[in-house]
Amino acid sequence: MNNNTRHTYTDYQRRYCQQFTNPWKLRLYLLAKLPMGWLSGMQVLEINEERAVTTVKHRWLNQNPFGSMYFAVQAMAAELSTGVLALTATKGVKPKILTIITANDAEFVKQAKERIYFSCEGGQEILAAVEEAKNSTDNVTVSVKVEGKTKNGTLVSAFHFSWSFRAVQP
Repeated sequence: MNNNTRHTYTDYQRRYCQQFTNPWKLRLYLLAKLPMGWLSGMQVLEINEERAVTTVKHRWLNQNPFGSMYFAVQAMAAELSTGVLALTATKGVKPKILTIITANDAEFVKQAKERIYFSCEGGQEILAAVEEAKNSTDNVTVSVKVEGKTKNGTLVSAFHFSWSFRAVQP
């Protein structure tokens, strides 16, 4: 695998991204596929070949007994930032690519008491892993980092997700 290659989305994948950034389509998608995400009010602000940004607001429904955002809500929004990249990277790819999270690690630095923005800059790594999986019979694993920050840039939490991709053999 050439690490200097810049991978791009197909037109089909670009159109697929629009369902995540369109608030109404995202709400319907979350309601059907990730109902707890719908209930928590998660949003996708940005998705492209380089990165994805999601957000979730601190509110009564999302809080823990200590008055800050429950860790699982943060984990859902962080995972969504990697998940939309993985879903888009595998959309329309032949052969079909199976995806699964194989590992997750989190660090909580500060209490989350406001809207948190989760940014994953691993789009190119995910696209490269999918490309490698298309031409392999083995699982291809990639680890991506997500940082959860407040609007002013204060780090609240950091996550690492390992995604595994495998081509379905006919």
